[in-house]
Amino acid sequence: MKNEYEKMLADIACKVWDNPEPGFCEFESARIQTEFLKEQGFTVQENVADTRTGYIASYGTGHPVIALLCEFDALYGLGQNADVSEYSPNGKEMGHGCGHHLLGTGVIGAGLLVRDYLKDKESGTVMICGCPAEEAGSGKAYMARDGIFDDVDVAFSWHPSNFHAIATGSSQSCIQCYFRFHGIASHAAGSPELGRSALDAVELMDIGVNYLREHMESTDRIHYAITNSGGLSPNVVQAEAEVKYLIRSTTNPKCKKLYHRVIDIAKGAALMTGTTMDVIFDEGLSNTVVNFTLEDILDACFKEAGVPVYTEEDLAYAKRFYDSYEQPVTRDQLPAYVKDKTKLMQDIKTSPICSYYVETNHSDVCEMGSTDVGDVSWVVPTTTLNTACFSYGAGAHSWQWVAQGKSSIAMKGMLKAAEILAMACEKVYEDPSIITKAKEEFKERLDGETYECMIPDGIAPHVL
Repeated sequence: MKNEYEKMLADIACKVWDNPEPGFCEFESARIQTEFLKEQGFTVQENVADTRTGYIASYGTGHPVIALLCEFDALYGLGQNADVSEYSPNGKEMGHGCGHHLLGTGVIGAGLLVRDYLKDKESGTVMICGCPAEEAGSGKAYMARDGIFDDVDVAFSWHPSNFHAIATGSSQSCIQCYFRFHGIASHAAGSPELGRSALDAVELMDIGVNYLREHMESTDRIHYAITNSGGLSPNVVQAEAEVKYLIRSTTNPKCKKLYHRVIDIAKGAALMTGTTMDVIFDEGLSNTVVNFTLEDILDACFKEAGVPVYTEEDLAYAKRFYDSYEQPVTRDQLPAYVKDKTKLMQDIKTSPICSYYVETNHSDVCEMGSTDVGDVSWVVPTTTLNTACFSYGAGAHSWQWVAQGKSSIAMKGMLKAAEILAMACEKVYEDPSIITKAKEEFKERLDGETYECMIPDGIAPHVL
């Protein structure tokens, strides 16, 4: 990659890191990226799918059309000083604990390289898809629902990680919603019989859902947080209370079925307490449809490109974070699809950061966790690669990832991802049979099923 590109991309990534923003509110992050892309000759469409911060930056004309999926939202509760290998909050409400400042910038880097390649081609289009609200909001689901990806041939993405590897396996469908209970306030001692406690309803619902856990599939997950406990006065029967639920399963139909079981429990809690209840839908996204054809393309490109070269300073930096863990990673924590776990464990013991390309086996197994990349994968063949941007031991959604987010190892991982994505795009442009094979696999995997967005038609992008 050109040195001038590397400097510009590092500047973008650091600016986004400095301005962490929540989903559908990434105004500064989106502005930084879209202004740069306009300067670089891309045609930019903003506020796609009414997401406010979502954008499409296109270059070229005609098919093949390749989408590169970009993210840039941050996480609450993770404000952290850069380069400090101990917990050191910086006073900010948010931080880039999932590396999306790198993810979005790396995609832009790939877009620059593909743009340069397409300048001499008669046909071919690259779409940098600025997808907001991956952490909370499911921005890609709205974009897929509104047909943004309908004319795309294949889609690639990447994600910062602890490993240099191709991502494989599916992910969970999920639905997130609020259960808002309405009761009657009353003096808790003088006239308790007149009160109807919304907080009681929330607590009974939580108990009911916890009993449900024994009777759901082992790959299902249900999480909750009480978002309104009804106030600070225990001598007042709480008239309003609210709980937020996140419900996950391995497929959309299973997730919907589990969701309705949770709703029935909420109705029962309202009936038991004499309260009423509203369900406020927040977000939903689909499981991932894997595509081994595209995984093989990324695998070939990664082997050709190799991993970043780390200096002694890089390794010393990574070791400071590595040493903050008593045992950074154990064998049972390694992904099941790693081909040679012994080799990976040896690398973890002898290097503070992943020093080689970790080969993986193709996997259809649903991994625990969700991503709105799944919605794109239901519309167009899609796959993702990972590059190591952080030390071993550090986990996603942690202050350690935030702290390392502006480091040279983070930038090297980002630039390597850009290089590999661009190489994969060029292979697709040069050999359209890859698209044919990927689409044949895509059709076979869907087996007659069609994409149905988990977000109801009447729900628009929002922040609750």
